[in-house]
Amino acid sequence: MIEIKHIYKTFGDNEVLKDISAKFMPGKNNLIIGGSGSGKTTLLKCIVGLHEPTKGSVIFDGQDFTNMNFEERVPIRTEIGMLFQNSALFDSMTVEQNIMFPLNLFTEKSRAEKLERANFCLERVDLAGKNKLYPSELSGGMKKRVGIARAISMQPKYLFVDEPNSGLDPKTAILIDDLINELTEEYNITTVIVTHDMNSVMGIGDHVIFLNDGKKWWEGSNKEIAHTDNQELNDFVFASKFMQAAKAKL
Repeated sequence: MIEIKHIYKTFGDNEVLKDISAKFMPGKNNLIIGGSGSGKTTLLKCIVGLHEPTKGSVIFDGQDFTNMNFEERVPIRTEIGMLFQNSALFDSMTVEQNIMFPLNLFTEKSRAEKLERANFCLERVDLAGKNKLYPSELSGGMKKRVGIARAISMQPKYLFVDEPNSGLDPKTAILIDDLINELTEEYNITTVIVTHDMNSVMGIGDHVIFLNDGKKWWEGSNKEIAHTDNQELNDFVFASKFMQAAKAKL
């Protein structure tokens, strides 16, 4: 479990996050949604330590990450997997080398053990045999799956995902959502996803927090969204005519 308590983040005179508290449970898809500039990516970066909160605490399974120094944070960092918005693969490395990169950095496993783990992760994301390809030879959906394979290579307890469906066609986006959901449930991972994709929200949103103007405006499950009277959330989620029609049938 990850718990955030009264998180504030200020850049100069700009207060981006304002008193945000939430709990993210293991085995669940915990989604952070909101409009552009609402603070969702900043919140994600505060949780993983890429930004330091101006005030507040981030707690990983009872351990106060916020008050740790760099060395004290290392054991928790090795339990974190991260899928970046653009996958962030190393262009000069093969698929296999990209997946083995965290293993080379944080473990003392033999090359044979690392390769075995890389092959397992590739099989898990349905890319078996693609070891020697380079990122330039992959489609957008394949890059995302390699990014997921790398993110799970260290068998993480916590998985952070930033806009997993950005730039993907609807069919591929559903496949990525399904894969993240399967991994989360199968390995009981605490998964935190930043997304603007309403299909993801309605499809895998076990727990959703909606940010508006840097504040937590609403919290609940995807099943509760259709029945909320929160106007700002309704305006965001059901902005399109398609989503409005879908809501009417719920």
